[in-house]
Amino acid sequence: MRIWKNLSQDKLAMTSLLIIVVTVIVGIFAPLFAPSDPNEVNMSLRYASPSFEYLLGNDHLGRCILSRIIYGIRPSVLWVVVVLFISVLIGAILGFLAGYFRGKVDAVIMRLCDTMLSFPGYVMALAIVGVLGVGLENILIAFALIKWAWFARVIRTSVMQYAELDYVKFSKAIGTSHIKIIYKHIIPVTFSDIAVISSTSIGSMILQISGFSFLGLGIQAPNAEWGMMLNESREVMFTRPELMLAPGLAIIIVVSACNFLSDSLQVAVDPKLANSKKSNKNNLPLSKRKIQQKEVAN
Repeated sequence: MRIWKNLSQDKLAMTSLLIIVVTVIVGIFAPLFAPSDPNEVNMSLRYASPSFEYLLGNDHLGRCILSRIIYGIRPSVLWVVVVLFISVLIGAILGFLAGYFRGKVDAVIMRLCDTMLSFPGYVMALAIVGVLGVGLENILIAFALIKWAWFARVIRTSVMQYAELDYVKFSKAIGTSHIKIIYKHIIPVTFSDIAVISSTSIGSMILQISGFSFLGLGIQAPNAEWGMMLNESREVMFTRPELMLAPGLAIIIVVSACNFLSDSLQVAVDPKLANSKKSNKNNLPLSKRKIQQKEVAN
């Protein structure tokens, strides 16, 4: 409740949350909001300008761009949320085990995480796609296999700082089961940290999914996806730049909303960050503030 109260006082956060909620709702109920079939080919409307029937015009196959933008929410946003949930769930389970039990359990899990994190994410994703083949499903599987290690390491650090508190030690001393301690004492205090690190990853994952689709490794035609729509319109980017505008703006708006909401969520969880931002002139980095202070002193 405290987090929601702090978050509701931030107009930018509420605007970003509204954009995300509306995007998700439109994506889930895409058949109700899309004016046309996104895969319907009509060569007589090839590169047609916007009209009352087709508000954003038509692409190189005469398909409705607005309908394809709406249906593109599903692979570009909704499936990203699903994969993020799976990755966070796996990372949380392993992170809780490592941070709470320590010892050999921690050593085994962390060495496994170190192995996964030793490879660059894009290289691992390309390797998995090379083995499984191109397609949105394989990209999502690759992301789930890669992201969990980072979440496990971050969540482990959060759990470790709470597992040594006095009330947790007292619960252990009176014989409370480990599962009950984790459920009753550890999860509630680490939930906000998990929410913050999850929100910070949504925007980057949307960009990565769109990037792979732009390269032709993600969702395949004729299905709609924002990155693939950019790829399809790049051949006429100088003669018909408006074809790239719609999917490009969709990516920018949603990713920006996710990033703004993530920043506001961090401030809501830790109000001290808000005070530090207010005291930070012009929101300059610490290094630049020191330089500025030296210049004033001189």
